[in-house]
Amino acid sequence: MQLLKERIKHEGIIKTDDVLKVDSFLNHQVDTALIDAIGAEFARLFSGRPINKVLTIEASGIAIAYAAARHLNVPIVFAKKAQSINLEGDVYTTRVESFTHRRIFDVIISKKYVSGDDHVLIIDDFLANGCALNGLIEMTEEAGATIEGIGIVIEKGFQQGGRTLRERGYRLESLAIIESMDPATGQIVYRS
Repeated sequence: MQLLKERIKHEGIIKTDDVLKVDSFLNHQVDTALIDAIGAEFARLFSGRPINKVLTIEASGIAIAYAAARHLNVPIVFAKKAQSINLEGDVYTTRVESFTHRRIFDVIISKKYVSGDDHVLIIDDFLANGCALNGLIEMTEEAGATIEGIGIVIEKGFQQGGRTLRERGYRLESLAIIESMDPATGQIVYRS
């Protein structure tokens, strides 16, 4: 997606050779027009699939998943990173390690909202090692739901997450796959 790549090029900040900061438009301040275009692209990429729910993890994935769900005309479900008094009944739980936050979160989805009848599109902002996605996959499969695909905004192609998920047979569509980043020069090389 050229529009996304241009925004990364002009506004992304390479912190280290494996950390890219895009908080000016994607995951702190959100450019709604860009997010809407991203949602439309995911809807196009997964058109024809019997998707009836979009699933993500809080917090950065919510805006992106919302846009995709709006274009697909289906609800969004997001996994919570903390138990709350409002989360009632049976839940699916798993633990995921956040690459960005460098900590482990307990992740929770109410069993009321994901079941064996569902055909799920999983959406997230970044894919590095795949820990968050593996947690969402685990809970989705525990629910007996069908994973119709995985949509990622920015994949770090130099880390193993995308390769591993593709080898496992998941349909993974990433809008920008970065092969390398150089903090000294600011250069980003995309997979063609």
